[in-house]
Amino acid sequence: MVRRYGDLTAVDGISFDIAPGETYGLLGPNGAGKTTAISMIAGLLAADSGSVRVLGEQMGPSRVAVKRHIGLVPQDLAIYPELKGRENLNFFGRLQGLRGKELTTRVDEVLDLVGLTDRAGDPAKEYSGGMKRRLNIGIGLLHRPTLLILDEPTVGVDPQSRNAILESVEALSGEGMAVLYTTHYMEEAERLCDRIGIVDSGQLQAEGTRDELIRLIGGLDRVRLDGSGDLAAAADALGDLAAVEQVDVDRTGLSLAVREAPTAVAELVTRATAAGVTLADVEITRPNLEQVFLHLTGKALRD
Repeated sequence: MVRRYGDLTAVDGISFDIAPGETYGLLGPNGAGKTTAISMIAGLLAADSGSVRVLGEQMGPSRVAVKRHIGLVPQDLAIYPELKGRENLNFFGRLQGLRGKELTTRVDEVLDLVGLTDRAGDPAKEYSGGMKRRLNIGIGLLHRPTLLILDEPTVGVDPQSRNAILESVEALSGEGMAVLYTTHYMEEAERLCDRIGIVDSGQLQAEGTRDELIRLIGGLDRVRLDGSGDLAAAADALGDLAAVEQVDVDRTGLSLAVREAPTAVAELVTRATAAGVTLADVEITRPNLEQVFLHLTGKALRD
C-alpha cells in the first residue's frame, strides 16, 4: 500500500497479511503511518498504489459489501454521549442489520465481554475515559466482524481501564477473529500480538513474532553479577558454560551475554560462588521490542 499527501508519503509500501484467530500488531511512534494504513485497510481511504483484500475481495471506499466484514475502532471515540451504553450498542447494532432477539442477545454478550453490564443503563457521558473506550470496542464487535481493527485503543486511559481493555482484546483471538492492533506501547504489542510489524516513516521495517524480531539484535540476555573476590577465576569458570556467549570483567563484578538467562542463572551463581566471588547483586536484562526498534530505526519508540 502507498498513500501520499502532496510531497509527503505517509505510507510507503507497507504489506502484510493477517490470519483468522491472529492478532497482528503495528508498532511504531505517533506519525509513523499506522492510522493512514488502517484507514486504507478499512476502506476509508483509497491507496495511491497497491491494494487491500479482505477475504479475497478488493477493499476501497466504494466497496460497501466487503466493509461489512470489518469492525473499526478508531482513536477518536465514536459514541453518542447522551445515549446510555445499551442504547449506543442497540443503535449501532441496527446499523449493522441486527434486529430483535439477535440484537438483544448480541448486545448482552458484548456488554459482558467489555465489562460494562453493570453500567449499561447509564448515559455514556457519565462513563470514565476507559469505559468509553471499552464501549467503543464493543460497538466494533457487535456484528462479529472477520477483521477487527483497533487503532491505539488505550490512549489516554488510566492503568486499570487499560488493563481491562487489554483483557478484552486477549479474548477476541480465541473466538477466531483476526485483529489488527496499532500501538506505540511496546508492552502492549508484546502482550497481545502473535506477530508484530515495526513501522517507521511510513515503511514496514521488519515483522515477525516477538522472538523472531528479538533475534534481529542477537537475541541474547544480559546478566550482571555484582560482587567481590576472584573475579578473573569466575570469568574463566563461567565462560566454559554452553549458555554463556561472552564474559566481561570490571572492578565491581561481571557482565555476561547469555542465552535464556532465567534458566541459566542458578548455574551462573553457583559457579561464580565456587570460584571465590561473594555476590552482592544479580540482575537479568532481557532484550525487548524497544531495543529492536532502536536497532532498526536509530531512535527510541516514542521519539
